[in-house]
Amino acid sequence: MAVTRQPLDQEQLERLDAWWRAANYLTVGQIYLKDNPLLERPLELDDVKPRLLGHWGTSPGLNLIYVHANRLIKAYDLDALYLAGPGHGGPALLANVWLENSYTEHFPEVTRDRTGMRRLFRQFSTPGGIPSHVSVPTPGSIHEGGELGYVLTHAYGAVFDNPDLIAIAVVGDGEAETGPLEGSWKGNKFVNPTRDGAVLPILHLNGYKIAGPTVLGREDDERLTKYFEGHGYSPRFVEGDDPMAVHQQMAEVLEQAVVDILEIRQRARSEGFDTRPEWPMIVLRTPKGWTGPSEVDGKQVEGTFRSHQVPLSGLRDHPEHLRQLEAWLKSYRPEELFDQQGQPVAELLELAPEGNRRMGSNPHANGGTLREPLVLRDWRSYTLEIDETNRARERHESTRVLGGMLRDVYLDNPHSFRLFCPDETNSNRLGAVFEASDRCLVSTIHDYDDHVSHQGRVMEVLSEHNCHGWLEGYVLTGRHGIFATYEAFATIIDSMAIQHAKWLEHACDVPWRAPIPSLNYLLTSTCWRNDHNGFSHQGPGFIDSLISKRPEVVRIYLPPDANCLLSVADHCLNSVNYLNAIVIDKQPQMQYLNAEEASAHCAAGASIWEWAGNEVEGEEPDIVMACAGDIPTQETLAAIDLLLQHLPELKIRMVNVVDLMMLPPNDRHPHGASQEKFNALFTTSKPVLFTFHGYPGVVHQLLHGRASTERFHVRGYQEEGTTTTPFDMVVLNRISRIHLCLDVLRYVPDRLEKASAFIGYLENLLDEHLRYTRENFDDLPEITDWRWSGGKG
Repeated sequence: MAVTRQPLDQEQLERLDAWWRAANYLTVGQIYLKDNPLLERPLELDDVKPRLLGHWGTSPGLNLIYVHANRLIKAYDLDALYLAGPGHGGPALLANVWLENSYTEHFPEVTRDRTGMRRLFRQFSTPGGIPSHVSVPTPGSIHEGGELGYVLTHAYGAVFDNPDLIAIAVVGDGEAETGPLEGSWKGNKFVNPTRDGAVLPILHLNGYKIAGPTVLGREDDERLTKYFEGHGYSPRFVEGDDPMAVHQQMAEVLEQAVVDILEIRQRARSEGFDTRPEWPMIVLRTPKGWTGPSEVDGKQVEGTFRSHQVPLSGLRDHPEHLRQLEAWLKSYRPEELFDQQGQPVAELLELAPEGNRRMGSNPHANGGTLREPLVLRDWRSYTLEIDETNRARERHESTRVLGGMLRDVYLDNPHSFRLFCPDETNSNRLGAVFEASDRCLVSTIHDYDDHVSHQGRVMEVLSEHNCHGWLEGYVLTGRHGIFATYEAFATIIDSMAIQHAKWLEHACDVPWRAPIPSLNYLLTSTCWRNDHNGFSHQGPGFIDSLISKRPEVVRIYLPPDANCLLSVADHCLNSVNYLNAIVIDKQPQMQYLNAEEASAHCAAGASIWEWAGNEVEGEEPDIVMACAGDIPTQETLAAIDLLLQHLPELKIRMVNVVDLMMLPPNDRHPHGASQEKFNALFTTSKPVLFTFHGYPGVVHQLLHGRASTERFHVRGYQEEGTTTTPFDMVVLNRISRIHLCLDVLRYVPDRLEKASAFIGYLENLLDEHLRYTRENFDDLPEITDWRWSGGKG
């Protein structure tokens, strides 16, 4: 299937160039014009937007790739997505989807004629309009063009378990300098051609960032060849500044790349494969701001950083710039491209693929339309047996229990579910999934490897950026998954999570965007139990990042035990359009609720654990002891146990919170408890000692808007940590059972007279803890051996 001929005759060449000129014209029009879209009269200052926003420099290259991809989609009936990595290439993609009519089908008011062209121009980067980068309202997009560095990870995530899809991922040479992008070239080591689609990376080298040269733009072809061959790709080059010559090169090189992909796919599926294919990639080296103004005010613009954004500015003060703009627009010969009604001429329309083969209408770019619910077995079949004889008296690894459930999710959903984890699946006690699937690595496999194969679908790579980006691409194209990682290192992908949240927030306002599966986080190896890893691994800050997002898209769960974890995980895997964060440690921990209790507790979001308190029915307690998180729950229960032993007349209510978003008022978050329910849990006037998994400010922030919040006294992680024992961690951060007992006495001062002996006991216990841990390097036996006694000692 090798392409050995020059693929374009003169007529094809002229048609492709006409589309390219039309797309370039529409791109410039979006950046500059608010009226006179077809230049039917001389351009006037009033035709130009008062605020010029947009990015021209990358757009001609994006337009070139789009039209050539269209030709091959038609020729080979390809199923293709276009992902634009260059940050603000929005006008280029919008121009192309308008030409192919995808835009009008999604936004009927933007018709494909003079009136619609004017609307297309006027809405771009204007108040009430659309962003300057590729974003949610851009048909055909799954990739936000705001923050740079993620185009390849999204592309690879999109093609996993998508056997017919080709993701054309355009990497800007500025973007190529980012850490996430630099690390994402290794995605080709995880693509199995028998069951996955293919990514075709196109590195767009136009040489400059916003104000200076790019690193890869200054490398010669020999060095770039070595670099990408070292990554396992087969690089090909398209270079030049003469449009017709570049069209011919691009047609031949892109077609050969597509043919190579199809051959790899066909051979692997008919014969199997032993070694990883050398997937093609393209280096496209064309001038920045190609076909734009060559010089402005005596300074070179085309081919330099000066073309990055708006090459011609200050039109009001520089009338000559207005004339240059008009000449620039006319250089594309719009009268040849659009008829008298402003519609693209028939010769252009024939270049567009039809129906869902148009990249602006590809169903994978609106993955919710392809989403099918996961097949999930009843989560209750995995639960631990808990009753009054073993409640809070046995320790189990809760995430290991979840691992059994995820194993069966793999078995029952062999093409639509994956776990993404930075080399920590076993560490996080999820190893049961290896009973259903191996780790994926399309590379050399050794006999002594543990559950590693080309066919594996458990995605382990020591890169949080890759794991998160792959999962984003996977769910954005309609499939399901979980990203499991150590809690402290979830903050590495803070920005990625925020960008995805913004995508979901924006999608809520775009009616044709169908709901996509939720992006699920399992944060384990938490701050409270990283005693061997130490301070660097102790950080619960990812919660802080999430709570600032719009309430429509964020959910945070802190299940206290295995059965609650199962219930929460089942809910999250069934949900759509959320970022779900589940926070629970992997170490053996106390188990509290049976399946029925866990189901009711998680559905409520928070509840009173009557078995743990001693309040009198019909009367309010002296104090409410609330908690959220596994270790806070343990310490709260242990504190209540001590209080009931030493001060049995003190009336205590225990409230456990599993859904953190029930704390704010229900006009601020859909999960917010009604004021009636909130008062039923926390009373209206009694002190509340709230022990929280993360930073105390999170709870205070969520409680804003509730009445009498001054009675809530929150204890949590205070940025105190080291390599130490589990109990010493809670002591350092003052959420230990000892500190909680002392705090209770502070907030119920009328009990102090009877508590002097108890206070002495607590202070001695702290002293003994310090001595014992420094001498024995372990916690006191009465701490490690503690079991719930209900105040009976």
